[in-house]
Amino acid sequence: MVRVCRTVRLTHTAQTIVSPSAIPQTQIMSVSIDFPLRATYASLLALPEGVRAEVLNGKLITLPAPMPRHANVQGVLRTKIGVPYHDDHGFGGPGGWWIFLEVDVCFGPHDILLPDLSGWRRSRLASPDQRPIDVVPDWCCEIVSPSSVRTDRVLKRRLYAEHGVKHYWIIDPDTRTLEALELRDGLWVELGVYDENNTVAIAPFIEAELVIDRLFLPKSLSAEDVAREEK
Repeated sequence: MVRVCRTVRLTHTAQTIVSPSAIPQTQIMSVSIDFPLRATYASLLALPEGVRAEVLNGKLITLPAPMPRHANVQGVLRTKIGVPYHDDHGFGGPGGWWIFLEVDVCFGPHDILLPDLSGWRRSRLASPDQRPIDVVPDWCCEIVSPSSVRTDRVLKRRLYAEHGVKHYWIIDPDTRTLEALELRDGLWVELGVYDENNTVAIAPFIEAELVIDRLFLPKSLSAEDVAREEK
C-alpha cells in the first residue's frame, strides 16, 4: 500500500516550529514537540541537519543518539538477518529482502516513523532508494529504551497493526529478551518471547538461527570477575 508523504509542502505555520538551538544534541530523553498544526514530513525536513526525529500521531518527536546497548542489537541483527537476506540476495543466501536501519517510513501524512530496523520483501518494493519509503514494511523491529516503552509497546504496536505490518519484533536490552509478533486477521499473535538462553529461528526469517544472547552486550562484571579473567 502506498502512502502520500512526499507531496506535502511546508506551510507558514510550520516554519517556526524548530530552530537548531531548540533541540540540544546532548539530550537524554526523547522530546515531543507540539505544532500549531499536526506535523508532517515537511516538519522533518525543516529540522537541522543531523537531528533524529519521527512524526507519530501528528507530533514531532526528536530522538537521542542510540546507547551502545541499542546499537549493539542493531549491528548484530543487520549481520545475522541482513547479510543472508539482503546482502547475499543472488549470492547463495535466501535473499528476497531489503533490510535497513533507521530509514524514514511513511504510514500516512501524520505518521512518518524511523523504525530501528525494517524490512521489505523485494517483490513488494522494487525501488527502495527513496525518502521516505511509502510502502508498508513486512517486518519492523524496535529496541526498547526507558523513554520509548509506551511508544514501542503501545503506540507503534497499534499503528503497525492498523497498517498491516506482518511481523513485529520488540527487543529489550534490559530484560535481554526478544518478543516476536505476527499479524493475523488484524490482530497480533505472539510467536514467542525468547531470552538469552534461547537459540531460535523466528518468522519471517526462519532460515537464520539467532543466538539471543549475542544480541546484547556482555553483562557487567564485578571487580572480582575482572581480576579473575585477567589471571
